Amino acid sequence: MKKEHDFEKAKRGQVVPTKGKTRVTMYLDTDILDDFRERADKAGYGYQTMINEALREYLAKCEKPLDEAAIRKVIREELARAAQH
Repeated sequence: MKKEHDFEKAKRGQVVPTKGKTRVTMYLDTDILDDFRERADKAGYGYQTMINEALREYLAKCEKPLDEAAIRKVIREELARAAQH
């Protein structure tokens, strides 16, 4: 390594940090994910953005705690609603 490269104060992590976003790993039903990807391609933006919007809309409407069943329900409702447009 060249002497002009000083990594003494370097930190590990993202090259470009994202504000207000957190990377998560989660399992979704394949058919749900495929549908979101297809719809997002048609809409011209990312499927993760579309899933985030669906969850945000649900949270705005509902004050009860989210569990796996509730998340699955809202995703299915959003897909059905989007299919009608």
